[in-house]
Amino acid sequence: MIKSPMKLAMLTAFLAAPIILFPPHTVLAAGGGGGGGGGAGGGDFYGSSYSTPAPAYPQQKDRKTTHRVKKPIKQSGFDDPAFRDGYRAAYATIYERNDYAAAIDQLHALSRDDHPNVANLIGYSYRKLGDYKQSQVWYERALKADPNHVLTWNYYGLWQIEQGNRDQAQYHLQRIAEICGTDCEEYRTLAAALEKPPGTNLVY
Repeated sequence: MIKSPMKLAMLTAFLAAPIILFPPHTVLAAGGGGGGGGGAGGGDFYGSSYSTPAPAYPQQKDRKTTHRVKKPIKQSGFDDPAFRDGYRAAYATIYERNDYAAAIDQLHALSRDDHPNVANLIGYSYRKLGDYKQSQVWYERALKADPNHVLTWNYYGLWQIEQGNRDQAQYHLQRIAEICGTDCEEYRTLAAALEKPPGTNLVY
């Protein structure tokens, strides 16, 4: 028989200890898994996914580097519905209607000539119109805005082939390989064009 309240309290605590030390297991809900659905667009419409990445906002602690991220912020025009819709219309004018002169006007109307996607498509349109000088100006402008804009390296490489500059086109092919490897579409199409005999009419 327990003779003191103190011993009774100790016994109660001892008997309760296993409950505290070994609580019942809690069943955790399984995570939702890797839901996928990639972003809309991609491919040529939004330009290369290998272009200069957007700035990593959480890493902007160092105020000295903020000016360096200005250009990618400026280039993220697809967040603006008016810009996106205007670009989509120009894209359709080029690739669905092959009306390159009208597309150039549509692209200039976006007031974003220094956006690499815009400059690249202006260069492409001039190339399709046979104005190789203007085309070159715009390809250079696109690469100045984004030196890793892989679609521009591709289109400009095709420009080089049509001008007979196969060595330069080979350099463009090498740059594409450095940016996205040899399995990306931009590499494959330029490599295929380089394999064709000189003077072959390119459909790209």
